[in-house]
Amino acid sequence: MDQELQSSNHYIFLALIFLLPLLVIKLRRRNNNHGKNPPPGPWRLPVIGSLHHLVGALPHRAMRDLARRHGPLMLVHLGELPVVVASSPAAAREVMRTHDAAFASRPRTATIRELTRDGVGVAFAPHGERWRHLRKLCVAELLSGRRVKSLRRGREAEAANLVASIAAAASASPSPASTKTKAVAVNVSALLATYVTDAVVRAVVGDRIRDRDEFLEKLDEGVKVAAGFSLADVFPSSRLAPAFSGAARRARAHHREMTKLMDCVIEEHTQRRAAGAGNEEEDLLDVLLKIQKDGTLQIPLDMATIRAVIITTATTLQWAMAELIRNPAAMRKAQAEVRRELAGRSHVEEEALPELRYLKLVLKETLRLHAAVPLLLPRESQHETRGVLGFDVPAGAMVLVNAWAIGRDADSWGADAEEFRPERFEGVDVDFRGNDFEFVPFGAGRRMCPGIALGLAVMELGLASLLFHFDWELPGGAAPEELDMDEGLGITARRKSDLWLHATVRVPVPNTMEH
Repeated sequence: MDQELQSSNHYIFLALIFLLPLLVIKLRRRNNNHGKNPPPGPWRLPVIGSLHHLVGALPHRAMRDLARRHGPLMLVHLGELPVVVASSPAAAREVMRTHDAAFASRPRTATIRELTRDGVGVAFAPHGERWRHLRKLCVAELLSGRRVKSLRRGREAEAANLVASIAAAASASPSPASTKTKAVAVNVSALLATYVTDAVVRAVVGDRIRDRDEFLEKLDEGVKVAAGFSLADVFPSSRLAPAFSGAARRARAHHREMTKLMDCVIEEHTQRRAAGAGNEEEDLLDVLLKIQKDGTLQIPLDMATIRAVIITTATTLQWAMAELIRNPAAMRKAQAEVRRELAGRSHVEEEALPELRYLKLVLKETLRLHAAVPLLLPRESQHETRGVLGFDVPAGAMVLVNAWAIGRDADSWGADAEEFRPERFEGVDVDFRGNDFEFVPFGAGRRMCPGIALGLAVMELGLASLLFHFDWELPGGAAPEELDMDEGLGITARRKSDLWLHATVRVPVPNTMEH
């Protein structure tokens, strides 16, 4: 008995040796925080802070893994920059509703300052009176449901061009021994990027732009420039960091090139209007120019919002097609609905889209699994904010909402949260318009994406057109489960590799391709 007691005392003694230093460190941290209670987070190294925890992983995935260990509201330090990450519906509600006003501004990092030198649109405008005017203009005029609906003819024309391009690319000349058409793999990713760009830019400036390929290239470059944190972003107090920051130099060069390109676009638009040529419908640039002429509000052409709509829409469409290919039963169900509801028509028209209920479920499920901007656009804590899930968020902290992690949260979506199952939305009143915090691919609150109506219109029309006219399969007879679903590195959760598919025409494509 005495031996057992001695052994027990020995273990207690060893436990105290290990636990007492930890207790002292904990008490010191409490004293250092001066009574404040910041969110928990991973351990830090001198100078770089928590950056080493993100090495070798996509940021939204690394943040999700860290949150599983440290909690749904987490504080990480990227160099000198404190970053608070919300990774659960409850944490997202705190950031985007309960304390929305406190986190309603945008951080002005060195990279963002370079990208928005001529002024910021609604996407990156700091919270204040000017932002309120811009937001009201977007919601009531530029991107309202009424305005988007009035631009449907341009979208339908671009959808017709999309299916005509696919039909032309997918068909080769019949072999001499057979009259059967041989299917050729088409780059669906590239064709969808072109369709979305043309449809969105057409809504903005009334027509296609002459330098579309260069525009697409600069758009992609802008995403890469804005994707990461430069040295100047994570060490803002350093005078040397900007000199060694290649990202800042690329941002400055990108800004110059994009400004030059957009000046040409506006000049083309002005010349068309002066000559009375082109589409007579009032486009978004007409509205902007009218407002500027009236002197109501001087605002730049908001490339950040236009870029966000284009990237979100193209990314979602690519993932939707990839998920349908991997899930043949869902593909068959979606195609059967589209062809049943559009029977007798030669092409897809927007007036028929409200009847395509399963197609809407497919898009919802795609947005749940593949939020185009996984960490949403960053917010900034304007002042110290207490009582956020019981914690205190420091003033000046960048605040991120991990929409990707929230969309895959098993507590909200069940044990099959990682699986593509559009039926989960049947009879469930959960939507992405900012009221349901378990599903926030476009954000919520004051800084919610204002381009949802335009993006959805382009998505639904494009996906319905692909499913209506074509049957799809992987090249070389590959099995659906073999499709590569890896994500690429960047601010958006795009596919790492382009999506190549065989397309077989089932509903004839009208020979009315517009040039």
